[in-house]
Amino acid sequence: MATSTNGLGGSFVDENPLANSVYDDGLDPWSSTPSPVPTTIPTNNPSSSITFSSVIADATVPDIYNRAFGAVDSTGLGETSVNSLSRILTTSNLPASTVDRIVNLVSSRPRVSKLEFFVALALVALAQAGKDASIEQVAALASQNALPEPTLDLDRLPASNSTFSSMPPYRQNSVDPWGAAARYNFPPQNPSAAVGIGPPPGPLTSGLSNGAQSALSGTGLPPEWWKRQESVRVIILGQQGFILNRYTVYEITTESGVTVTRRYSEFVYLWEVLTRRYPFRLFPALPPKRIGPDEHFLEQRRRGLQRAMNFVINHPILKEDGVLGVFLTVPSFEAWRKQTSVSLDEESMSKKVDRVEEMSIPSDFEEKITVVRTRLGPLIEQWQRICILAERIIKRHEAAAVRTPKALRRSFLPTHFALPNFSPISTSFSLPGSAASLDQSMLGLRQPASEEQGDLSRLTNTLRAVIEVNEHCWRGDECDLSNGVRQGLDRFATHAQRHSDLSEGRMRVLLDTTLESLKAQRDLYIATRDLLIRNDRLSVDQVERLKKRVETTSVKLDGIKAAAKEGWQEEAERLTAIIEKDQGTIAAQLSRRVFIRVCLWNELRIMLHNRENTLVTQAVKIFAREEQEHAENVLRNWVSLGEAVENMPYE
Repeated sequence: MATSTNGLGGSFVDENPLANSVYDDGLDPWSSTPSPVPTTIPTNNPSSSITFSSVIADATVPDIYNRAFGAVDSTGLGETSVNSLSRILTTSNLPASTVDRIVNLVSSRPRVSKLEFFVALALVALAQAGKDASIEQVAALASQNALPEPTLDLDRLPASNSTFSSMPPYRQNSVDPWGAAARYNFPPQNPSAAVGIGPPPGPLTSGLSNGAQSALSGTGLPPEWWKRQESVRVIILGQQGFILNRYTVYEITTESGVTVTRRYSEFVYLWEVLTRRYPFRLFPALPPKRIGPDEHFLEQRRRGLQRAMNFVINHPILKEDGVLGVFLTVPSFEAWRKQTSVSLDEESMSKKVDRVEEMSIPSDFEEKITVVRTRLGPLIEQWQRICILAERIIKRHEAAAVRTPKALRRSFLPTHFALPNFSPISTSFSLPGSAASLDQSMLGLRQPASEEQGDLSRLTNTLRAVIEVNEHCWRGDECDLSNGVRQGLDRFATHAQRHSDLSEGRMRVLLDTTLESLKAQRDLYIATRDLLIRNDRLSVDQVERLKKRVETTSVKLDGIKAAAKEGWQEEAERLTAIIEKDQGTIAAQLSRRVFIRVCLWNELRIMLHNRENTLVTQAVKIFAREEQEHAENVLRNWVSLGEAVENMPYE
């Protein structure tokens, strides 16, 4: 990793675009060590000591297991909520008391893993067959590779009552401020035709050239640009390859409707090209790679890849890059790479700065750069803290009726973000070790360790079990009081389920929109730090040394001419050629100096200043509007319950 004496820390190096990343959790990113797991919550279940990985082991699960899990984990998180598990189990036609017992048997937390979900389905199958529904029985069947197949009617799966979508609306016909949709409207017919996506190569480049040839003065943002941001969606398709060479495949979809599949290594190649071509432009780092990643790590990386792609396709210069266009359109990127010569020449070799652009740089430019440098460290630390706190708060939102015991606190911490020591506030403050003090000092939360955990989804299951038990009055005759109370409890269970759905849907939107906006803001400041470090390292030139060499050579040339010894003309011509070459190099490097300054000024003035302010405004307004809508839906739900139980009898 490159180092710098400017106090900004590490950054990109040419050979490795992953040299700096906020995704590292303090572990070696190339380690096979799995991601940290949440602290296990103590439970009274006798089978709690049996880990579900050992229960299922290597048994083959029936197809219905994966289909059922896919129905409630469409985003590929590798886990789902207790509410979603309960909705799946209600399609089994088992008594509510049995469903409630199975849910509480497999998990005492608001969320369940895929393995816990599979164990629950196995328990359902055993209960449906009238057999002993115990985890020990599931383990015995798994050891024989004979996991039972439950009967589930997934077609009548109760739909979530949430009015919020799990993903932000996908705009197919949005206004495109820079005309990128026209470029990506359809993929080329063959890899060789993809070369036409970029501009024709100039005299200083070969193969596919780097971006548009337009002047820098045309890179300002249009009015209300924040309403017309392009978006790219990245999802995980799954694993491919053999055991020793397995890799994750991602599906990338642009707003123009083009869908391509890419490996992580192809993202890395694209970033290597962008780093070499545009070293003085602002763009974020890629999330890292890890040997043997778990599902949580892969999901964090998917989100990081999506944020990085959304940044570059909305950059007025980077969006024009030909290789980026190919990456988003050509079906086989690897085949295209083998058939195409890609230029890695720096942007300054093919673009020139006119006098107007040069004069646009303010006289106090260096002072402004210094101010930005001094602010980056604190901003990165504070936005990192905001992201961690927001993620914890959002995950608490999922179970709105939960009071979380101390044993569960660590499970709310993001698994793949390590918060650095905060200075000058404290030299020893870090997470997760100081989670309790952070809760109390910043959030004002004090949660008693003795308080039992419960949520509305489990409450719903238990209420339905009570209704089943009291289906007939114990007196044996028709009892209006018992019937009326039972109907009231049933309506209470229905509205509790609806509230749980609302909370779960709201949490998913918060994770997909609000939290990603906060992380994008943090990424912006880290990208700015990286830009300044690259500038310190790569803007160095040889102008002063070459000027001295030209002076020395000129003195030598004058001496040869004055002496006029035999054959002096040939030596004079040689020295003259050296002087002319050095002077040409000096002119080119001075031009590059100006280009770099214009680049930095535009990146700070256009990209940093606009995005750090406008996108925060947009995120806050969207958050406020959606929170209001969520609160109104919750209020309507409980008002509806009050109206439904108005005539619930007392006698």
